[in-house]
Amino acid sequence: MFSRMRGLLGRASIASDEGLWITPCTSIHMFFMRFAIDVIFVDADMRIVRIHHNVQPWRMARGGRGSHSVLELAPGTAAAHTLQVGDQLTIASS
Repeated sequence: MFSRMRGLLGRASIASDEGLWITPCTSIHMFFMRFAIDVIFVDADMRIVRIHHNVQPWRMARGGRGSHSVLELAPGTAAAHTLQVGDQLTIASS
């Protein structure tokens, strides 16, 4: 539970090739964060239900109807990969 609550807190940034997947999760907060992130909410089938671009520190973001988990990514990642609501994501280990 502590690692889930901590998330990206305490970090100075997030690299463009990394992210944090939190499941289950239907909303996030940016309290005490030092940098902005893109927030991608997905349903249980990993289909994107909501995208919040460049969420700034001290803000909140909600996934809304159908959200099940969230991907926290470097700002600009969602646009760079042209992610859109309805897209199906796949998580694969490298």
